[in-house]
Amino acid sequence: MRAVPISPELLLARTADAVVVLPSDRRLAVAVDGAPPTRPDDLAARLVDELRLRGRPAVHVAARDFLRPASLRFEFGREDPDLFYTDWLDLKAIEREVLSPIAPDGSGRVLPRLWDPVADRAYRAEHVDLEAGGVVVLEGSFLIGAGLAFDLIVHLSMSAAALARRTEGDLAWTLPAYQRYEEEMDPVGLADVAVRCDDPRHPALVED
Repeated sequence: MRAVPISPELLLARTADAVVVLPSDRRLAVAVDGAPPTRPDDLAARLVDELRLRGRPAVHVAARDFLRPASLRFEFGREDPDLFYTDWLDLKAIEREVLSPIAPDGSGRVLPRLWDPVADRAYRAEHVDLEAGGVVVLEGSFLIGAGLAFDLIVHLSMSAAALARRTEGDLAWTLPAYQRYEEEMDPVGLADVAVRCDDPRHPALVED
């Protein structure tokens, strides 16, 4: 594989192009997957805006708003990288509240956020009614290989050294989880759009 430099603007356009060529007669799910320093939230927010400009209704959903309650996340400690990888995300809630509603027989009523991990209580969020042709852009970490169905997967990656350098010191304990994810899931290989962003200001498309 080789990494081909691309501007953030062109990356956004290329990603939006990949979405809009998908069927417009049904709702779609797009994953923007990556560790926080790769800024999946930034790309997801910009992608939602770009899709709306192109006439496709879109909603931004952050996986961090679908974490399990603290009593479950921290049951065996607050800094266990294996549990961080396998047990923090409430995958059933994402399926129930986000992905099942946009299935062909779904209601189209998407809940954009469920659980406030800081207050450790449910948000009082309103559902969003997504019409046919609408797109859910779900961003976060560890989304590939978790049993969630997506129509398009974008994966943002960093070298281990860059990730360690850009991860905040109090989160250094999470680094083994990202290493395990890369080794076990090969997200670069499984993604439809793979992006290397050791410096997020200067991304590069990963090509065969």
